[in-house]
Amino acid sequence: MSHTPPGEITIAMMREAFYSAVVSDALDSLGYKAQSPRLALTPLTTRGVLIGRCKTTLWSDLFHDDPRPYELELKAVDTCVADDVLIAAAGGSMRSGIWGELLSTAAMNQGCVGAIVDGAARDVAPMRAMGFPCFARGTCVYDSLHRQRVVECDVPVEIDGVVFSPGDLVVADEDGLVVVPQAIEEEAVSRAWQKVHAENVTRDEIRNGMRATEVYEKYGIL
Repeated sequence: MSHTPPGEITIAMMREAFYSAVVSDALDSLGYKAQSPRLALTPLTTRGVLIGRCKTTLWSDLFHDDPRPYELELKAVDTCVADDVLIAAAGGSMRSGIWGELLSTAAMNQGCVGAIVDGAARDVAPMRAMGFPCFARGTCVYDSLHRQRVVECDVPVEIDGVVFSPGDLVVADEDGLVVVPQAIEEEAVSRAWQKVHAENVTRDEIRNGMRATEVYEKYGIL
């Protein structure tokens, strides 16, 4: 596994090996030390790792009737492609459940593999039954109609000061989420791949009785 050339490490391979912490460590080693929002965006519907590419949406609260309901929400899901992760940057607003079963179904039909919502979701049980990963700050029963709407799609957005750009690699699990800028993706993926292999070796050494201090002295990983 450790000798796979970086350009040959596919998203499918990452899903078998990666988790948020090891990707964060790889980014740390490249000097990118703030690529994970310090927020409780928790997995509402599934466990395991979500890996894909950012499909970004920027949301705003509404306090009047929307003249074009759901216009850009529908555009966003209809233009998803394989391995997209829908990023809903709503500034943490819990005014409504902006992501739910029907949007998940439409997005899945286009190849979307999950959603990350800086706000609230709803329809948790149906999404869980579908096996659609949804990370969010929490839930809200209210419909987004006339309460929140997408104002822009496919633009850089921020969650807790961390920038998510269209096409960036994103990794999310129960520990948190990490975004990898495209400019350093190949090197970050390569380092994460190498560290996964090295951690497997050190884990085996510890299980076989080697002391933690000896493992760290030998491999520099713990």
